[in-house]
This record gives sequence, structure tokens and C-alpha cells, in this order.
Amino acid sequence: GELRLCVSHFTGGRGFWISLQQPSCVTSLGAFIVLCCVLATQQWIRSTIAISDSSSNGSVIITYGLLRGKSIQELNHGLAESDKHFEVLGTLTNSSPKTLHSVVIVFLALGLFSSLLSAGFTFCNSVSNPYQTFLGPTGVYTWSGLSASFTFITMVLFVGNTQSNRLSEELAQRLYPLYPAATQQGTAHAYRYSFWLTLLVILLNVVTTVIIIFYQKARYQRKQEQRKPMESAPRDGILF
Repeated sequence: GELRLCVSHFTGGRGFWISLQQPSCVTSLGAFIVLCCVLATQQWIRSTIAISDSSSNGSVIITYGLLRGKSIQELNHGLAESDKHFEVLGTLTNSSPKTLHSVVIVFLALGLFSSLLSAGFTFCNSVSNPYQTFLGPTGVYTWSGLSASFTFITMVLFVGNTQSNRLSEELAQRLYPLYPAATQQGTAHAYRYSFWLTLLVILLNVVTTVIIIFYQKARYQRKQEQRKPMESAPRDGILF
């Protein structure tokens, strides 16, 4: 009877830990999926560049992501060119905006890799509960923290590249050689949903970490509760 009690207690405890780990699997996997969408979509920013010269007047509207984009012309007078689809790095020349944009892509790729490892570690925890190894909470903390950090750095560098390095203006000059920088009358930027989804990635990584912290505290409390009956049991009951 005591043996059955111990087995049921062990299996029940194991189920308890697995049930606690399941939400962290969902959040870490969600962060990875969202990052894949962020990398694949073209809706990071929409830049409207006002242009004016002797033959035309209007604006160039460029919408792009990290890899690809689309540009259209809206002219009040003059002959507008057809819409253009372009590769961001392929359009830029060897310049500061291109270098920094490459760094942005590298950091997001690192964030994607870290997020994948975080998802793998949380799944491993939910199946085998390797608490005393790096595959346990320490590993989840590490990779979730790195994923959130890389994603945040990606956001900061992308904003810096568009605002300070004038990435959109550089793209406009390469796409429309007839409109040099002297014809540009100002630029308005609007960051789109792909950019703001990076905040969701950071939030999901934070939630994953909070769940693991709760898991650790619950595990510690449960171990303390298991020790109390043993400490209060009669000595002869323990021996026999």
C-alpha cells in the first residue's frame, strides 16, 4: 500500500510539473512563429517621400521589410512610373545604410535561432524535466533572454537606420535615379505591423521566463511539503 502511494505520488507530481511547463512551451513556440512572420513579411515601414522638380510634383511611397519591398509613385502632375518590387539589400549600394541593414538581419536571425532553442528547451522540460542540467530553467532563461535581447537590438538598429541613416531616401534614389536627393522635400515614416510584432516577441519571451520562475517556486514549495511528513513521522516508522 505504501509502495502504491509512493508511485501515485511520484506520477502525480510529474503530471503537476508537466502541466506547469505546457504554457511555457506555447509562449516560446509562439515567439518563434511570430519571428518567422516578422522576417518573412514586407510590412516593417511605410515611407512617404515628397518630391518636386520642374517636370513633376508628388510623392514616392516605399513599403518594405528586411528582405523585400514595394514602391509606388503618386504624382499631382507628371508621368508616374509603374510600381516596383525590389530586394532591399540588392537595391542598396555599398553604403552605411546597407551595412547597418545587414547587421539588423543578422541580429534578427540570431533572435530566431535563440527562440528556436528556447522552444526546444521548454519542450524538453515538459517531457523529461531535466531540472539539474543546463536543459532546465537555466537554459530556458538563457535562450529566452537572448531572443528578447536580439529582437530589441533589431528594433533599435532598424529605427536608427531609417531615421539617422536615411535608409528609405537611399532606396528612393536607387529606385528612381531621375529624382536625386535635391528633389526630395521631406519624408514621413509610419512603422507597420511587422515592426510592432517584434514587441510581441519580446513579451512572449518575458512571459516564458515568468512561467519558469513560477515553476521553480512551485517546485520548491512542493518539495518542502513532501519533506514535512517525513520529518514529523516517528523514527521507528521510518526504520520499519
